[in-house]
Amino acid sequence: MDDQLLIQGCLRGDLRAQKGLYEKYAPMMMGVCLRYAGDKELARDLMQDGFVRLFTRISTYSGSGIFAAWARKIFVNTALEHLRHDDALRFSDNIDEVAYLQDSDMSAIEQLSANELMKCMSELPDGFRTIFNMFAIEGYSHAEIAKELNINEGTSRSQYARARLLLQKKVEAMYGSSSTKIRKR
Repeated sequence: MDDQLLIQGCLRGDLRAQKGLYEKYAPMMMGVCLRYAGDKELARDLMQDGFVRLFTRISTYSGSGIFAAWARKIFVNTALEHLRHDDALRFSDNIDEVAYLQDSDMSAIEQLSANELMKCMSELPDGFRTIFNMFAIEGYSHAEIAKELNINEGTSRSQYARARLLLQKKVEAMYGSSSTKIRKR
């Protein structure tokens, strides 16, 4: 069914429209939640919370722009609020203290499947995983991340650099190669 028809149905409180919207977007939003949560059980909880928010805030969707992008923002914010609540986003290092992590000639990972990358990402500490997701996957700038997480921009940069380094080490451990590196964005 068309998104606009589903949205109109949800605005009327039609349970079939809500179910249709859920079924259409649940797989995509579960992927978003999994990237932030690190485990399936928490991701399921975040997805449920995200859909509750989506349905209660659907009247604020203006109709301009892609609905999936609007919905995705709700799920990212749901995950970030959970991480803030659990104090998983505490950071202490400034970029000046970790300048050695900046490697400008990183090459792309070509042999890593999406599932293997998700597994490696799920093993990152919450803060590293959050910033890696926001910067490398969601496309936030470090300034936007800093504002959203109430940290300084240098901290965002250093946490991203550390996440990249940890992912690189995990990939090297999987493939036994020091030539595979995560490309700096």
